[in-house]
Amino acid sequence: MVVISGAAGGVGTIAGQLAHLAGATVIGLASPPHHGWLEDHGIVPVPYGDGVEERIRDATGYATPSAFIDTFGGGYVDLAVDLGVAPDRIDTIADPAAAQRHGTRTDGSMVGARAEVMAELAGLIESGRLDIPIASTYPLSQVRDAYRELEQRHTLGKIVLIP
Repeated sequence: MVVISGAAGGVGTIAGQLAHLAGATVIGLASPPHHGWLEDHGIVPVPYGDGVEERIRDATGYATPSAFIDTFGGGYVDLAVDLGVAPDRIDTIADPAAAQRHGTRTDGSMVGARAEVMAELAGLIESGRLDIPIASTYPLSQVRDAYRELEQRHTLGKIVLIP
């Protein structure tokens, strides 16, 4: 069982689907407007915000998650530790200070950034087993507008720049 913060974001949507495809039960933290998409992709949605620890415990049946992927920051590494997840099973792309404090991982996509992994992902997309939601597209000349949307941290999926 894996918990993913920011499960409806660009990285979280991919991580959640890959974990589900690998056979894991996935608990995805996201805002309610994105819960339907998560459910459609085999991910158990849980709203973030006050009381999230108790909602995660309810969703897991009070079992300790075996892993936690933090794509959002803002205290989720601390939450994973509080939930009892082993530090070597916590990975964050958003909170290196907490990772250093707790001895957790900061691997992100660097471990998988290889041609054979990209080919495997492309195959999953082509076969329809992996869905990459596109929140919006912007011409490169509007990169500032794209970044402003990204800063809001409420998109479903990726924001794409078109050269």
